[in-house]
Amino acid sequence: MSTGPISEDRPADAIAGFLAALSVLGSAIGLTYRPARLIPFAILLAVIAAAMGGRHSRLVASAVVIGGVCFVVGMAVAVITNHPVF
Repeated sequence: MSTGPISEDRPADAIAGFLAALSVLGSAIGLTYRPARLIPFAILLAVIAAAMGGRHSRLVASAVVIGGVCFVVGMAVAVITNHPVF
């Protein structure tokens, strides 16, 4: 008899995926509204999700990259258009 692999779904895996998705959303919102306030918090959420590890490692890695890109682009857009940064 053969059986499939035993998967141990930990609650931390689900929370890490949720934090990574929340980080991407926060980065997208921060891109248009006060990037210096929102995006560092979103990157912090992505780093916490990375520390939790689990099966969502690609999502977490992309959340960190998206946060970094949104920070640079958001700050540049805010400075060019004379919008408040903080």
